[in-house]
Amino acid sequence: MRFASLIRASLVAAGLLAAAPAFAYMTYPTSPTYPSDVNTMYGYGRPAVSPIPRETVWYNGPYAPGTIIISTSERRLYYVLPNHQALRYGVGVGRPGFTWGGNLRVSMKREWPDWTPPAAMLRRRPDLPRHMKGGIDNPLGARALYLGSSEYRIHGSNEPDTIGTAVSSGCIRMTNDDVKDLYNRVSVGARVVVQR
Repeated sequence: MRFASLIRASLVAAGLLAAAPAFAYMTYPTSPTYPSDVNTMYGYGRPAVSPIPRETVWYNGPYAPGTIIISTSERRLYYVLPNHQALRYGVGVGRPGFTWGGNLRVSMKREWPDWTPPAAMLRRRPDLPRHMKGGIDNPLGARALYLGSSEYRIHGSNEPDTIGTAVSSGCIRMTNDDVKDLYNRVSVGARVVVQR
């Protein structure tokens, strides 16, 4: 158990914290390296390493298995598993002025998606392409989960150093390896809860 978890447990026991958190940070070790089909496709021959390794954590919140919970303040995405567990992933989130919260559903899934920047983004950044085919240079990365009828997505990134930061225009960024892992677990129609 991490030092911070010991402090939190002590505060809860002493009554200084009102309630236990939904996610407890007792983790099961998982490997931070995963084979990447991008590396295989382009012949780099080494696994990609996530700047924030995914972990299995205890979960005692109200959401059912299969739910995605995104904490934008924590810059983490949780995928709820059975037996009071969740997978925790590091994510990049919207920069100041582009944060949001709410409940949506996964409406569509795409592998190596094309990208068409929305009109509002093109007004801010007229230098962007009007359309980009999917691939290694595409900012949506290896996979995308489309959120309802919104312009937001959970997607991969060709900028893994942005994971854990607040730099996007509202989309949730993951490493390509992590988004592929999540993509394989999530069904169209899955609930997505975005907490600010």
